[in-house]
Amino acid sequence: MSESQRPRGLGAAARVTALAGSVMDLHVRIALQEVDREKRRLISGGVFLAMGGTLMLLALLALEVTLVLWMKDALGWSFINSLIILAVIDLLLAGISLRIGGQLAKGPYLPETLEGLSRTTKAVLGRP
Repeated sequence: MSESQRPRGLGAAARVTALAGSVMDLHVRIALQEVDREKRRLISGGVFLAMGGTLMLLALLALEVTLVLWMKDALGWSFINSLIILAVIDLLLAGISLRIGGQLAKGPYLPETLEGLSRTTKAVLGRP
């Protein structure tokens, strides 16, 4: 069939289909760009959270060293006594934090979540 003999509706449908395909391609390209941008944002956020956590740990260690030196000088305790008292305080705070965290982590989970946790635990422990 020549161009003039073809039904006019098929040409319009082909153009609409081509336009829809073009719009979908554009949409997919934009979505991929957004994923890349979000991925970079999440990675950057993770890096800054890790830096903040590391710096917080170093500050905590400096504070504990300062506290031990203060206990030795102001209270007249030995280094061993100061370290033992500080370790007991740290264990108490860690126990309280773990208890609160455990209570907050309890709750109803979706079956998919429990299944995922089970698979992850089995993979980490090396069980079939």
